[in-house]
Amino acid sequence: MTTPAPVSPGAAPMTRREILAVVAGLMVGMFLAALDQTIVSTALPTIVGELGGLEQLSWTVTAYLLTSTATTPLWGKVGDLYGRKRVFQAAIVVFVVGSLVCGSAGSMLMLIVGRGVQGIGAGGLIALTLAIIGDIVSPRERGRYQGLFGAVWGTSSIAGPLLGGFFTESLTWRWVFWINVPLGLLALVVIQRTLHLPPRRVEHAVDYVGAALVVAAVTSLLLVTVWGGERYPWGSPVILGMITFGLLTLGAFVWWERRVPEPLLPLRLFGSSVVTVTSIVSFLFGFAFFGAIVFLPLYLQIVKGYTPTTSGLLLLPLVLGLFLTSTTSGLLIARTGRYTIYPTVGLAMAAFGLWWLSRLTVDTPVWDLGVRLFVLGIGLGLVIQTLLVAVQNAVPFRDLGVATSSNTFFRSMGGAFGTAVLGALLTAVLGRELANGGPGLADVDPEQLSGTPEAIRALPDAVREPVLQAFTVAIDQVFLVSAAVCAVAFVVVLFLDELPLRDTSGLQEAANDAAQPTGL
Repeated sequence: MTTPAPVSPGAAPMTRREILAVVAGLMVGMFLAALDQTIVSTALPTIVGELGGLEQLSWTVTAYLLTSTATTPLWGKVGDLYGRKRVFQAAIVVFVVGSLVCGSAGSMLMLIVGRGVQGIGAGGLIALTLAIIGDIVSPRERGRYQGLFGAVWGTSSIAGPLLGGFFTESLTWRWVFWINVPLGLLALVVIQRTLHLPPRRVEHAVDYVGAALVVAAVTSLLLVTVWGGERYPWGSPVILGMITFGLLTLGAFVWWERRVPEPLLPLRLFGSSVVTVTSIVSFLFGFAFFGAIVFLPLYLQIVKGYTPTTSGLLLLPLVLGLFLTSTTSGLLIARTGRYTIYPTVGLAMAAFGLWWLSRLTVDTPVWDLGVRLFVLGIGLGLVIQTLLVAVQNAVPFRDLGVATSSNTFFRSMGGAFGTAVLGALLTAVLGRELANGGPGLADVDPEQLSGTPEAIRALPDAVREPVLQAFTVAIDQVFLVSAAVCAVAFVVVLFLDELPLRDTSGLQEAANDAAQPTGL
């Protein structure tokens, strides 16, 4: 069994200046992980042109997604056992090494391997950043700072395609990955100089079996969403076999976690209604959020004909709305101690914003789109970090890391499944619309058009206009489904209990625990 690290009783809380210095380093780490989920998208055509391997293209995204999602719970547990500072620094090193491999890749296989290594590091960066905030800031004050991370997450999601297009057009696609090296080193230096957490000396037993089972289950089920209907038919033996294997390993994981002394994901956490509700809402929110982020640039580039760089700039209203409400809600939580109102209002506004986006047409003016994006951003900003404040406040300090990584895990899983499911929906609706658009469109390949704005602009007018209309209808359906998922999340969040926010940080709680005998 673990024993808490010795912490001086009565340890003084960090000053606001010290906290801001730590937050600066953590924000760089979070920015790295979030940015690389999207920055590679606009560089992929150029990468394939240089390295070849078009048939392996999807794996450059899938490898990152699989490893970052599947390893998130493991990073949280290891941080609880060994101390979050050193484990966070290890995650930065892993991420930088993966970036060097990607930037130096001479083949598509080497690039895919590098992306997988990047994803392993990213899983730690995301989970541990939020857990460290729980160490140094009380739940009552945590919203002030976690609002900043919500803004970083939203900004990086938009900035990814923008920076990827800039590096590819102005320098080389390799800078999409090399830029992580100086940023990662900067984060290492800042964290080393500013973050002073007491060392943790624990008698530990890492749940390697649980880690292997959850990685196998997540990998199998995510590959179903990536390959189903694309590489293999949904009813094929491969897809059915992977679904069966994923569900069996998931069941084995639950069975194992109930019996192992130190589980990777303690199922007792879900005895708290707050943890259960926020996990469900995080999954649904990730589904809708990533769906919107991924397919908005598609509308701007395919339907409206903007370049990747310009389409990134046109998404700034969403970032502005997200930044305003994520920071403002954090300040209000710190002042009032109440938090349930914000995800409730936020999910309602996000659902409305997504529904409004489902009414886009080929001729929607840019200013109109900007207003709709601003409304969506307002809703997203009220949700992203507020759920995490509720989770961290509901669990004891010893479970802070694993509870944080669990919440992040469910949101990432939602995003992974959302992107895959909504992408399949887009392809299906687009194919239907093209087939129903007349003899001239029957031979148009939707998969070929979905990533080539230049090919659409080169079409004759008689064909191009119906194609743009078909794309608009397909993208509208994606937003409509995202709105419905967001509405379901709104209903679920109504069951979120509002617990009094604690006024002590994780370190102070550890100090209090150290002053008393404990068998934990």
